[in-house]
Amino acid sequence: MASSLLLAVSLPAAESLAAPRKNTGVKPRTTTTAAKSAVGTVQGGLVATRQSRLDAVLTAKTINYYPSNAGWSAMWTSFNSTKIDADLAKAAALGADNVRVIVFPQSFGFPKPTAEYADRLRKFISIADSHGLTVKLTLFDWWAGYGDANGSATWAKTLLAPYADDPRVLSVELKNEIPPADAAAVAWVRKLIPAVRAAVPGMPLTLSTDGQSGASGLARIKSQLAGTPLDYYDFHFYGNSERSLAEIRKAQSAVAPAPIVIGETGLSTASGSEGEQGAFLARVFEAARVAGVDSVAPWTLNDFASGAIPSNSQVSKAPAQYKFGLHRVDGTAKFGASVVRTAWAGRALSNSVLDLGFEASAGDSPWRPYLAEHGTAVRAKDAARTGTFSVRFSGTGRTGGGVPSVRISPLRPVQGGQSWHAEAWARGAGVTGTNEIALSWFDSNDKWLGQHSSKQVAKGTSGWTRLTVDAVAPAGAASVQLHLKSGDNKGTVWFDDVVLS
Repeated sequence: MASSLLLAVSLPAAESLAAPRKNTGVKPRTTTTAAKSAVGTVQGGLVATRQSRLDAVLTAKTINYYPSNAGWSAMWTSFNSTKIDADLAKAAALGADNVRVIVFPQSFGFPKPTAEYADRLRKFISIADSHGLTVKLTLFDWWAGYGDANGSATWAKTLLAPYADDPRVLSVELKNEIPPADAAAVAWVRKLIPAVRAAVPGMPLTLSTDGQSGASGLARIKSQLAGTPLDYYDFHFYGNSERSLAEIRKAQSAVAPAPIVIGETGLSTASGSEGEQGAFLARVFEAARVAGVDSVAPWTLNDFASGAIPSNSQVSKAPAQYKFGLHRVDGTAKFGASVVRTAWAGRALSNSVLDLGFEASAGDSPWRPYLAEHGTAVRAKDAARTGTFSVRFSGTGRTGGGVPSVRISPLRPVQGGQSWHAEAWARGAGVTGTNEIALSWFDSNDKWLGQHSSKQVAKGTSGWTRLTVDAVAPAGAASVQLHLKSGDNKGTVWFDDVVLS
């Protein structure tokens, strides 16, 4: 759990207290809730300490941020304080109390940040604070200058010095998604950590690896930094949300006793529906809750307009990168924004996220097809049991691998030995073949473990009948899918009013 992991972080007494605050011209506001969470009392005064900041990091409601019209380094080269102010107001309205922002040496000036760009960072932190948001700084993205550790240390120390004990800045991620197999990168960060520690001893330090490296990448980084340990680890999760609990627990085990936060997670609506994005985020928030991880940071606040991502980057060539936002380019909220708002408010995420009555439009539904080339489920108004819509199959086929279906997974993470219940109402007209509901179980490596099926929809024509499945998750189960199936069916079958618990 997060609380027990925090107790295992040992901070030397000399490093746990920040030095007296210098007059930097940037006055921290310690009256906001976000800032208060990052301060401690030392000799009657409020200052940021490494422990108080770490406590705040581990519970922060963090949003990842770039403006929709200026992603990555363009945020700084085309700095627009008016746009940033409006966006961070929107983030605060969602319930965020912290914003993660990435700083680029190439833009700021290296090995010493220019006064102009240092002032842009100062303005950003001030704008965030005006909306009750603290800041997490991530350094050295799009960076491969690992041969110049001294220059890198000079740059980082100069950039961070004004915020050494400023409670508006919670932590520093030394490198975004460091490659754990790159020996030069590891040697570079081994030198960077002690240099930054000496300059800003009250600042918690972290690293992330890319979403593909996962827990194994974090484990490799931790082992290679045994002599220069970090305060916590930043887990970037873009895997299968159905198995997010298993992946989060792998990440926790990989770096224990240090704690983790989920520093990036999300699903692009370039490839999935907005309903799928919402369900993805809901599952990750729920899995994090079960795992005891109290900080989950969606990537990202906004979609990006065409041309917003600098064209000299590989990121700009990936269509998915433009559609991870909780808000569209025009500023309107996607369904995922309501999921995040609910989670950050501490309210329970309900199964209404899953569209179990098929009332959401096709583009907003999280249901996904299986073997659709042999039979497609359509949202239909001709035979709803309740509400306006049901889902309908007609004239379906089959393959050796199974029959067509639509599928959904629960918000609650699956663990072996749990009892699960599923039901749906079905009716038929001229029904033939196989028409049923089933729970399909998978382990953490996506290996199919088996299924439990309901009774069949009656052949011929029938009225609404409740189909049920009650089953115990097999040992090793990490996810379950509920399938509404129709195969070898020359007639028509409708499903409605699904329950999954």
